Amino acid sequence: MDDQELGFKAGDVIEVMDATNREWWWGRVADGEGWFPASFVRLRVNQDEPTDDEAPQTGDGKAEDGGTEAQSSKDQMRTNVINEILSTERDYIKHLRDICEGYIRQCRKRADMFSEEQLRTIFGNIEDIYRCQKAFVKALEQKFNRERPHLSELGACFLEHQADFQIYSEYCNNHPNACVELSRLTKLSKYVYFFEACRLLQKMIDISLDGFLLTPVQKICKYPLQLAELLKYTHPQHRDFKDVEAALHAMRNVAQLINERKRRLENIDKIAQWQSSIEDWEGEDLLVRSSELIYSGELTRVTQPQAKSQQRMFFLFDHQLIYCKKDLLRRDVLYYKGRLDMDGLEVVDLEDGKDRDLHVSIKNAFRLHCNASGVSHLLCARKPEQKQRWLKAFAREREQVRLDQETGFSITELQRKQAMLNASKQQATGKPKAVGRPCYLTRQKHPLLPASRPQQQVLVLAEPRRKPSTFWHSISRLAPFRK
Repeated sequence: MDDQELGFKAGDVIEVMDATNREWWWGRVADGEGWFPASFVRLRVNQDEPTDDEAPQTGDGKAEDGGTEAQSSKDQMRTNVINEILSTERDYIKHLRDICEGYIRQCRKRADMFSEEQLRTIFGNIEDIYRCQKAFVKALEQKFNRERPHLSELGACFLEHQADFQIYSEYCNNHPNACVELSRLTKLSKYVYFFEACRLLQKMIDISLDGFLLTPVQKICKYPLQLAELLKYTHPQHRDFKDVEAALHAMRNVAQLINERKRRLENIDKIAQWQSSIEDWEGEDLLVRSSELIYSGELTRVTQPQAKSQQRMFFLFDHQLIYCKKDLLRRDVLYYKGRLDMDGLEVVDLEDGKDRDLHVSIKNAFRLHCNASGVSHLLCARKPEQKQRWLKAFAREREQVRLDQETGFSITELQRKQAMLNASKQQATGKPKAVGRPCYLTRQKHPLLPASRPQQQVLVLAEPRRKPSTFWHSISRLAPFRK
């Protein structure tokens, strides 16, 4: 948060000291004072039961406005929530318009300062969000009942546009990159002056650009809160009740989907680092098709035709299964041995006994069978519970692939390249990666060294210093072993 931004949590009561600006208010809580988004709070008076002074006045036993009955307190609450939804949505549209017209349009006029790739990094797909939100606000306005606001049916609007809200996922995932790029640019005074000129020309409040760009991230998280309030004050017999209930569930799913995608994209750096640690890697990068590690463990691979058994480490990702061999001495070093395409494989659970294809006794086994080629891979676990965990993991992998196809989740080429670049940089700054097989696996008695290398350096390489062992010293200190 900025120095002058006010932090608070749900349930806090904020004393509003300056509300002249519609979007950012100045307020006070127990911990201090600062600016906070007006759309993140609601006026306390709007949620209280109406007092006697606020109650509709009646005369001669009849209500005003042609004798209609006064609204119940619950209807008044629902009216307040609906007004809040519409008001914050109109303010949000203005906010998006200011960013698109006040910043992006001006930036495109300065090709000497910004490339299209830079603008895409800074602003993401906020222009797409602006177009979708305009259509959403229009739908809300059409459903708004001006004469009797509490009868407005807004739930259907959220249901009709729930697919459009998924574009927030791309924006939220890109937002950290936007912050990094803005931080880099604002180190140069000409960009600071340019962004400030854009803000003043558009007559926007005194907030930095990165603060404005945070609003869409906050907005998509606020919809479930607003719908929960709307459902709270909607009578079960109301025509909008079922739609509001379904909309609340849908928008919670959208928020959960965005969080899940953000987690997945954060994990691709770890996957790239894992691949860079594997020796003798072959074929395409893991991130070309996969983005999630489902399960991993050690299995026995039985190969044809001699039914040879091999201990291998298997790593199940979405779309593919990677298997590696452990180093004979350095057990933390893995050598790439191959991969299986899970999209074309069928998992077959096998009973303990003799395998009719390989004519060997099997236990805790399952087969991965390719229907297209007819090739099978026989794998055995050490214990029955390990086998069951693998079978469940294969089912989760198929479910993950199905969900990704339904939601359209994928890793862009830029994200993949950036993850691999980060992994290579970390590899360069960390422990150097072994080239080829270690010297103790070669047949040479001594490693060859260049003749030009100084003799003193050769001796240091040949006889590395070792710390004195504390083994016998530690043993002598153990009282039970003393005579």
